[in-house]
Amino acid sequence: MSPSHTSDVTMSVPLHRLAHGRTGDKGNRSNISVIAWHPALWDLLVEQVTEARVAEQFALRHPSAVKRHLLPQLQAMNFVLDEVLDGGVNDALNLDSHGKALSFLLLDMQVEVPPHLQTHLVGPER
Repeated sequence: MSPSHTSDVTMSVPLHRLAHGRTGDKGNRSNISVIAWHPALWDLLVEQVTEARVAEQFALRHPSAVKRHLLPQLQAMNFVLDEVLDGGVNDALNLDSHGKALSFLLLDMQVEVPPHLQTHLVGPER
């Protein structure tokens, strides 16, 4: 394979290199937003950060439902995960009863990035 062929290879990186997140909660429901660092990354996020992949990422928390809401004008998406907070703030013995750390779990998801978008990634390569 010539060196020019290696430039066609996608790079697997954690989602936090493409986007940042915010988290909120209501009862036993968590809302996690994913906001692209750059508009050019939006289509890739829509393609790869799906309800099914988020449900898989949170399998240990046993969500009863995962719903994605797209906000293309903001290059953002919001995920609503039901029954992932051990009953919610008033019922959970969990140290993170608000689920603030759950965005870190989502932002650790691996995303395949093609070469032409790799210039928009943030943070160091590992």
